[in-house]
Amino acid sequence: MENKTCFHCGDDCGNHPITFQEKSFCCNGCKTVFEIFNENNLTCYYDLQNSPGAVPKEIEGKYDFLSEEKIIENLTEFRSDTIEIVTLYIPHIHCSSCIWILENLKQLNTSITDSLVNFGKKTVRVSYSPKTTSLKQVVILLSSIGYEPYISLEDYQTEKKQVNRSLIYKLGIAGFGFGNIMFLSFPEYFELNEYWLEQYKHLFRWLMFIMSIPLVFYSSQDYFISAYKGLKAKILNIDVPIALGISVLFIRSTVEILFDLGSGFFDSLAGLIFFLLVGKFFQQKTYDFLSFERDYKSYFPIAITKIAPDGSESSIQVYDIEKGDRILIRNEELIPVDAILINGKGKIDYSFVTGESQTVSKISGDKLFAGGKQTSGVIELEALKSVEQSYLTQLWSNDVFNKNKDDGFATITNKISKHFTIAILFIALVATMFWIITDISKAMNVFTAVLIIACPCAIALSAPFTFGNLLRIFGKLKFYIKNASVIEKLAQIDTVIFDKTGTITSNKSSNAIYDGELLSDTENLVLKNSLRGSNHPLSRSLYSILKEHNIVTLDTFEEHIGKGIEAKHNDINLKIGSASFVGNPQETNVLNTTVHISSNNVYKGKYTFYNSYRKGVSKLFNKLKKQFDLVILSGDNEGERENLKKLLPAKTKLIFNQKPEDKLEFIKYHQSEGAKVLMIGDGLNDAGALAQSDVGIAISEDVNVFSPACDAILDASKFKELYAYIKASKSAIKVIKWSFVLSFIYNVVGLYFAVTGQLAPVVAAILMPLSSISIVVFTTIATNLIGKKLK
Repeated sequence: MENKTCFHCGDDCGNHPITFQEKSFCCNGCKTVFEIFNENNLTCYYDLQNSPGAVPKEIEGKYDFLSEEKIIENLTEFRSDTIEIVTLYIPHIHCSSCIWILENLKQLNTSITDSLVNFGKKTVRVSYSPKTTSLKQVVILLSSIGYEPYISLEDYQTEKKQVNRSLIYKLGIAGFGFGNIMFLSFPEYFELNEYWLEQYKHLFRWLMFIMSIPLVFYSSQDYFISAYKGLKAKILNIDVPIALGISVLFIRSTVEILFDLGSGFFDSLAGLIFFLLVGKFFQQKTYDFLSFERDYKSYFPIAITKIAPDGSESSIQVYDIEKGDRILIRNEELIPVDAILINGKGKIDYSFVTGESQTVSKISGDKLFAGGKQTSGVIELEALKSVEQSYLTQLWSNDVFNKNKDDGFATITNKISKHFTIAILFIALVATMFWIITDISKAMNVFTAVLIIACPCAIALSAPFTFGNLLRIFGKLKFYIKNASVIEKLAQIDTVIFDKTGTITSNKSSNAIYDGELLSDTENLVLKNSLRGSNHPLSRSLYSILKEHNIVTLDTFEEHIGKGIEAKHNDINLKIGSASFVGNPQETNVLNTTVHISSNNVYKGKYTFYNSYRKGVSKLFNKLKKQFDLVILSGDNEGERENLKKLLPAKTKLIFNQKPEDKLEFIKYHQSEGAKVLMIGDGLNDAGALAQSDVGIAISEDVNVFSPACDAILDASKFKELYAYIKASKSAIKVIKWSFVLSFIYNVVGLYFAVTGQLAPVVAAILMPLSSISIVVFTTIATNLIGKKLK
């Protein structure tokens, strides 16, 4: 009786398979999983990959510990009455079917609202309603369909990196096999015809064959798996020629010793696999180092206000927060750390974390989670732990916020290497046909050498290593970029748009003069506390200028983006903002930036600001004018037009009285005309414009501006270096193009020797990783030189 394989997991069903709907299963567990998928119309799971599942394990009583409140608290990253979020490590994730089913968990359990897979980290982030399900039920569901999570309660929230040692094992086996096969090949190399060689050569050849089996079927399996998945998806990826080369060498060598035609090419095969893995190991280690530098050393300069025991306030960087610190969160500021609400009324928007923009009301004593945004005035918190910078980076870099900008954007690597594999396969086949006709003994060597020598690894590596290294360098120089594609987009821009207030002007050195009816002590108290709750640059400037007042909790606080603030305390209702917002349409003086005030709908007066522009603004614009169209897009009035005309180049467009939506539409229109737009502004009023632009940069100056809308955060102290950063991005593209040229030259030279039959496969295998390593060294040195120029 012919044994059948399990439709779900692919294991041998033995002599007694379980049959259901004309399909064979190895056990009831696999049959049950299929039934679950079938009942929920999820059998597409099997269309994406044959036998993709794992055998579900016995789970009865295994996860009872997940009912304990303290354990749930430790494992979940966010909890509220309506939603809980947990990230689980799933070791079995291995293919497109896994991603598909794990991102469709809500069809298996309607209480699950969302699930997102990170294939590289083998994790799934699950959001679910605690009212109708629990963490234990989610984990049981995952286990029941063959995706049992790995749960470690010790230091779980530090998210320790799972170390994948499989490459080390494969490299070790390949090294052992290569060394021994080369040793066994020496007698044949030296053509020793003594009696003992004639007697033992067959034994040596079969030993080489046996040693090559684990090399082909274990050490090199990743290349075969990748090639198979690519072909299944109708894509010729870079592993197809490698897998073909290994297969040809192994099959031909096996045929030779089987029919006693020769000793085969097991030495070349072993060398090929060993040197391929050495190159892969080097690449992985180098990229891990770049990732480490990026994730844990590049702290972007988000500031937070710390309240000292004596009540004084000072700005510190978020990663200086310690457990027990009292911190102040203003309107529209992000909560950077899990904390307890001490004072004020919390109205928290957790859309960064949950994807839902509905606000949650909180009162004193409630726990608030990192990633929430306060949307109604000022609150004071007590930190429960220090900041996990990697968590903030994760929020900022969430793919959800990148989708629109990345749609239709083709990377330089995709453009250049798109048809590379097809070309190489064509050359290999033509060259092989030629040698079959002229000298068949060289045909297989030529075919294998061409496939290996022309491996496009060098092309594939140049962009990741160049951009990865530049991300690290930029981070150290206080320019914090979300991801590598931002550098590529930055190199393509032709239009630079600046906001004025808080962008080209400095909040720290501004001064203001009050003109109007004097405010009462109570009104001054409400004014000071209203400004305390706002993150707008003018609010922050005015707050620092006014004298100290007692801190009170406002009854109501509402900030109208682009217009002003409305706040109430006891019987005082204060409006602070533009003339039209506070009810003074007669305002005619547009000579300076002004902030108007009304109390209980009675106009009181205005503060007139005298802007202080950042150092180096004029030099920066003069550098930019040679290559870019320059625009000042300001929400303020035209009072500064004459000053800006004197300060900035003549061709700079100056556009005033722009609401946030006007800025967005201005950028959208110019993009429709073909412009590549860079927008520089604050992360509050300019969020829409930053999101619409091709690249959006938020300026950070003692402000907790943390928005998914921006692609980069620039420390205000480095504002004058903006041109140098853009120039460095363009230089990075040049480095990648030069590395492509070097790779092309290498391939042309290598292909010449391979096609003419002058290159052995093992030599090609040594040269291939060497070419990759040389490209990595070239890009690293080149980007470090770019970094030195920046410094």
